[in-house]
Amino acid sequence: MRLTPKVQEILSWYESDNPGTKGNLARILMQGKLGGTGRMVILPVDQGFEHGPARSFAPNPAGYDPRYMFELALEAGLNAYAAPLGMIEAAAATYAGTIPTILKVNSSNSLSTTKDQAVTATVQDALRLGCSAIGFTIYPGSEYQFEMMEELRELAQEAKACGLAVVVWSYPRGPMLDKVGETALDICAYAAHMAALVGAHIIKVKPPTAAISLDAAKKTYEKHAVEDDAAKRFAHVVQACFGGRRLVVFSGGEAKGTEDILKEVRAIHAGGGNGSIMGRNAFQRPKAEALKLLADIIAIYQG
Repeated sequence: MRLTPKVQEILSWYESDNPGTKGNLARILMQGKLGGTGRMVILPVDQGFEHGPARSFAPNPAGYDPRYMFELALEAGLNAYAAPLGMIEAAAATYAGTIPTILKVNSSNSLSTTKDQAVTATVQDALRLGCSAIGFTIYPGSEYQFEMMEELRELAQEAKACGLAVVVWSYPRGPMLDKVGETALDICAYAAHMAALVGAHIIKVKPPTAAISLDAAKKTYEKHAVEDDAAKRFAHVVQACFGGRRLVVFSGGEAKGTEDILKEVRAIHAGGGNGSIMGRNAFQRPKAEALKLLADIIAIYQG
């Protein structure tokens, strides 16, 4: 595998990392139809944990079988597949070496009343299963945010020492934030920057809206305004990721129509985002529809 100049440039941003970690980042960046471009589309399937099996898979029952998710990611030509321990274990041998995997090592569920996640897998599990990276969620703003960051510190240190990459889901939520605040521009940028500061190689955040939530930030955003344009908002979040020197991908979010998804992807592309991490909006559709949607998304990122 000969790395493209773009991938070589991206790897140069991670100056403290060992060849193993850089090699695993390269595996993700060079995989699939976007391989070598610096753009990514990743399939995440942790919704069974987060929302329950019926809410996640009943719209497309094929998704109850973890093998389906590997097949979908492979046929679509995606960069990686992210899932909790059991989902990857259920098909690990069959699909070993076919696509980079990201082991989601903490999870929440809809029966919980707290804004927290349990650590459900280990770095050793990721190594045993041949994963390229671990994935970890933090909830900036939660009553448990500092414990989550401390858990991440320990897991990230171990992962990097073993040559794995670290992907951080940074989702603001907690008593200070309402639903508008969770996706406000200032809060999304803040969450992305925190993920970079705790050592993420790849950062996952939600698409930002035009709202400004934090009172302390409003004067700054009035003085240094971000144009009311979706692409400019994505560009601001990219800027918050060390001036674009950390990879940032945006979630697909709640289920929505095809045109709305593609419009958002065009804005991510125009704003310099590194791609999409598309779950329910892909795997809840019949396979042919999902493949068509993912092909259209990839075409946008191909420019």
